[in-house]
Amino acid sequence: MNHTLLNALRDALGPAQVLTDGDLSAYELDWRKRYRGKAAAVVRPGSAAEVAAVVKACAVHGASLVPQGGNTGLVGGSVPDGSGTQVLLSLGRMNRVRQVDAANLTMTVEAGCVLQAVQEAAAAEGLLFPLSLAAEGSCTIGGNLATNAGGTQVLRYGNARELCLGLEVVTAAGEVWDGLSGLRKDNTGYDLRNIFIGSEGTLGIITAATLKLYPQPAAAGTALAACPSLEACVALLQLAQARLGAGLTGFEVMERFALSLVEKHFPHLPRPLGPSPWMVLLEQSDTESEAHAREGFEALLEAALEAGVITDAAVAESRAQSQALWHLRESIPLAQAEEGLNIKHDIALPVSRIPAFVASTDAALRTAFAGVRLVNFGHLGDGNLHYNVQAPEGVVADEFLAAHEASVNALVYDAVLAHGGSISAEHGIGALKRDELARRKPAVALGLMRSIKRALDPENRLNPGRVL
Repeated sequence: MNHTLLNALRDALGPAQVLTDGDLSAYELDWRKRYRGKAAAVVRPGSAAEVAAVVKACAVHGASLVPQGGNTGLVGGSVPDGSGTQVLLSLGRMNRVRQVDAANLTMTVEAGCVLQAVQEAAAAEGLLFPLSLAAEGSCTIGGNLATNAGGTQVLRYGNARELCLGLEVVTAAGEVWDGLSGLRKDNTGYDLRNIFIGSEGTLGIITAATLKLYPQPAAAGTALAACPSLEACVALLQLAQARLGAGLTGFEVMERFALSLVEKHFPHLPRPLGPSPWMVLLEQSDTESEAHAREGFEALLEAALEAGVITDAAVAESRAQSQALWHLRESIPLAQAEEGLNIKHDIALPVSRIPAFVASTDAALRTAFAGVRLVNFGHLGDGNLHYNVQAPEGVVADEFLAAHEASVNALVYDAVLAHGGSISAEHGIGALKRDELARRKPAVALGLMRSIKRALDPENRLNPGRVL
């Protein structure tokens, strides 16, 4: 351990904010429990100036840094390696809402703000911050931006990138770039904000952001619909877009086996519809009234029933019922975890190609790996599937992953690219997909990415071994 570095960090932050002893697993173990590292120290700065001081101290002493928000990532991008030489920089103390500008429909928050707290701060002003995902009670806005998080309302509002107007960033040189503009139009050169969003802490450390806000909808509606096939789900999406327009904010798809795991592990959750090959969860917002929203949903579902696109449907009649329907969807990853380790694929495809991809890839996996169980769900509205592979019944999950993960990934990613898709939609690259990216990203694109990395972090001190 570099005691000179530790002394410099204590001088910069105070001894209480430099952790080296005790149980640090909350920082050193990733959410999926696939990556466990060892930090030289966990540091907890309280301001951008303190982050800059940490970066400069690490540069002087030759140490690399791993930025971390809520540590809810799924690709091993925010925990240290096992060397015991990296400094884990936790942004959790930087959790202030600096400003809400209601007239400009913006709010400026620090990177350590928990996403749910950002939503609540906007709601307290009668406004909406629409980024929403299952981990919103613990993930942070800095991590959301560093990974360009998606979530359930991308269909209407876009990814985290589209919800951010400006950033404050500490560079690899320990300089603070104040780009916290709330402007929607600014054509003064390169868009530096978008270089850092989605860069997973490898180009700079996001310390604050200016975010877009929206008026709160007058009403919201949720419905669950049973579909006989994935093709029918796509047809329902087209019908919903045509009838609801911009009011359609969410469109989630769930295959029967995914929901059977929820029923197995969380039998207390209500099931308003009987089993069906596919279920769709629809969300809409309305600028007029609850009655108007319900009328629109009922008309849509009646048309879908007449067209044979759905076989049954249930419309939530209260906020509690709406939350219960969403709880079904959000419990799928938890049920998978209860079932055992699985091979996760966060993929993006053109919506029109999804049924063909699923049919051919399901068949190929079942032929190559007898008895394999496929857990398919996700954000059909924006073409993002969580296409996960569970070990066959009775097979030890750890052993199945050790023996077959590489082969399963090769089969799935080959199919994704053959259908014009992407191997990462909203989870990022991190350590998990770094080698896949190197194999599958076009050489020109990789060359440009490496050039940007060398220019902004020439000594490779920021989150090394991630993305590239």
